[in-house]
Amino acid sequence: MSENLTVLGVSLDAGGTLFEPWPSVGEVYARAAKDAGKGQFSPTDLEMRFRVSWRKRSGFGYDRLAWRNLAVDVFQGLLDESEVDSFFGELYEGFAHPDAWRVYPDVIPALDAWRDRGIPVCVTSNWDERLLPLIERLGWMDRFESVIASGVVGFHKPDRRLFQEAARVLKLPPAAILHVGDSGCEDHQGALAAGLQARWLRRGAQTVGLGKFAIF
Repeated sequence: MSENLTVLGVSLDAGGTLFEPWPSVGEVYARAAKDAGKGQFSPTDLEMRFRVSWRKRSGFGYDRLAWRNLAVDVFQGLLDESEVDSFFGELYEGFAHPDAWRVYPDVIPALDAWRDRGIPVCVTSNWDERLLPLIERLGWMDRFESVIASGVVGFHKPDRRLFQEAARVLKLPPAAILHVGDSGCEDHQGALAAGLQARWLRRGAQTVGLGKFAIF
């Protein structure tokens, strides 16, 4: 880190920062449809459809209904709503389990480094009620002071209130907290606007991962 600012606590985004869908969202969607007897679909095509649907989302609520509507949109023209509803429950619950995610290899070393230095860490993510069970199933609960999911607390990044909640659970002033996430708007700009320090983790655009921000 180039700035000479004191960091006493760390806030981390989840998806794209700690882990990513595995093998891909398209693969998970295709498997769910196949297991429900709805036919075989191209994971690559479903991945593309998901990304298009994700980009055009507006006012996403990060709750079960929002994800259901997104899944319906992904399968639009392939399956009708009732067919998607027939397996959506299994699809939704599947993403609360570690086998639907790949943990980035730099995450555990970074968490270890912060723990060794006595620096408290929390998760601050645009997510839903599945985030806490996922963190529990990963065996990470002892690594975090709290897991803050926007869909649970009722406001979503870049809303400054989500970052203020991170400051509350870490029991630190915002300026003493470093937030790291993969979204330039939601994480980097949102955290700065809330008075936190912030680093934009651009995976794929740099060779250094989360460990780069564990040194300060």
